[in-house]
Amino acid sequence: MLPLESVKVLDLTRYMSGPYCTMVLGDLGAEVIKVERFPGGDDARRLGPHVNGESYCFAMINRHKKSVALDLKNGKGREIAQHLAREADVVVENFRPGVTERLGMDYHTLSGLNRGLIYASITGFGQTGPYAHRPGFDIMAQGVSGLMRMTGQPEDAPVKVGIAVNDIAAGITAAVAVLGAYIHRQRTGEGQYIDVSLVDAALAWTIWESAAFFGAGELPQPTGSRHRRTAPYQAYRTKDGYVTVGANNDRLWQRFCEKVVERPEWLEDPRYKEPTGRLENNDALQADVEAVFEQRDTAEWIDLLDAAGVPGGPVYTYDQTLADPHVLAREMVVDAEHPRIGPIKSLGMPIKYSQTPLSIREVAPTLGQHTAEALGAIGYRDDEIADLHRAGVIHDGIREGEADA
Repeated sequence: MLPLESVKVLDLTRYMSGPYCTMVLGDLGAEVIKVERFPGGDDARRLGPHVNGESYCFAMINRHKKSVALDLKNGKGREIAQHLAREADVVVENFRPGVTERLGMDYHTLSGLNRGLIYASITGFGQTGPYAHRPGFDIMAQGVSGLMRMTGQPEDAPVKVGIAVNDIAAGITAAVAVLGAYIHRQRTGEGQYIDVSLVDAALAWTIWESAAFFGAGELPQPTGSRHRRTAPYQAYRTKDGYVTVGANNDRLWQRFCEKVVERPEWLEDPRYKEPTGRLENNDALQADVEAVFEQRDTAEWIDLLDAAGVPGGPVYTYDQTLADPHVLAREMVVDAEHPRIGPIKSLGMPIKYSQTPLSIREVAPTLGQHTAEALGAIGYRDDEIADLHRAGVIHDGIREGEADA
């Protein structure tokens, strides 16, 4: 039995932050009903690459979900969605503030139908404050949270983090919040409203940066791959690439000097003898280290670092990451079969439970694949479902021949 088996989630989200949250809940065993508009569905369905008409991006973040395609602007469509919410334990949405009220799918309305409902809203800036009604994608949140001013190389223009880090931060924060609210409901019977924003979630991750600012008024600046508080802790150029090194305490520094680069004289160098000196003289330290590292290939340095017990590793391109034997051994690249794409590769589960191991049980759905199934489960007859389909209230993927029966 999976951890969230029997938990029902109504997913009103699209793109990344909300779908990431509901994917995690689905991975943990929850039944996730994803409500999509039609004919386009979740906006992520438009993102390439496409294989046999299906978005690979959508497939990566919508596993373990059932797709129900409804017109929420139609009164009968709202009635269906509200009926689904009445049966749910959790609702997750990531519309701009005010949209769910217009659709009749807001917390006040739905909690009146389902007293124990847990309702999570994910937005760019949150439900309160002067920016609450601003639209906000990941890059706006990266700018407001300060991340773009502390990422990249000194003197360069502001740089976005390489992934949609604020979206993922908000999604995982919302998932944790839902789990906490569910435990609270188990104890008290009370549901509650959850307000998560992309800015808040990412800002909460700026631990060392906040300490430096609150403690000493320091503004975090872009430092490339360097750590702001300690050295050596960065990527260094080698003969054929880069290698990361974390020799950032005296014990590791000694091993690094004596057993890796064979420069014991650095231990007595007044610039490098103390941790503070190594940080203050990081430019000179990098030049000295790279003068040595550029004499050998990355793989040779990793062997030497491993032998000396000094943390280090390669700086991969993404294709190298996905082919790494350790990544493969950890089952972080897995194979699955999609009804339209065919054989697909997907990222595996980062959580490794001992008693309730996780796996990909269901791939992402085609648009409206489960509409008839979901409506049947809440009491709609086959003829009623057919009438709703003909009236354009629902999109039934099976009737449209877009999914396997």
